[in-house]
Amino acid sequence: MSRFLGAIRQLGYVVDDIEAAMAHWHSAMGVGPWFYNPRVPIEDYRYDGRAYEVHNSVALANSGALQVELIQTRNDAPSMYRDFMHAGHRGLQHVAYWTRDYDADLARMEAEGFTRKMSGKVGANGRFVYFDREAHPGTVIELSEVMGPKGRLFDLIRQASDGWDGFDPIRPFPDLSSL
Repeated sequence: MSRFLGAIRQLGYVVDDIEAAMAHWHSAMGVGPWFYNPRVPIEDYRYDGRAYEVHNSVALANSGALQVELIQTRNDAPSMYRDFMHAGHRGLQHVAYWTRDYDADLARMEAEGFTRKMSGKVGANGRFVYFDREAHPGTVIELSEVMGPKGRLFDLIRQASDGWDGFDPIRPFPDLSSL
């Protein structure tokens, strides 16, 4: 448990080839099924306070309560993922904490000296922020709001992993507006 935000809920890995990464995780690690979105619909994206149009592919699966996120950048828009790759890194880039009280938790982190580096929104009540404090690769903290459709998607992904038999290892993201 983090003294700031509770339990880590997600590990985010930056990869060069998301299809190969999903194949590795489901065949070698037994984790799945993977819910894959070739272009995540990010709204209000900001990096260092400036707006950009990002194109990221994301795959999500659970291993118990812990969600694994695979991320492949598809354009050169500024992002912490791109920074991580330009520094020569691949693999674990961030840990995420989920919140149902985004504003209060964001204020708490900022009071602790954390500053916003990258932020946006995925669906209604699906805000996220990555803080600009990294002691070594893989230690970026993301705060992710899970009140709206994104939270329901995360519940669906967790439920699909419970007792998963290996069948249908890669599935499309459902339309967030339907959740």
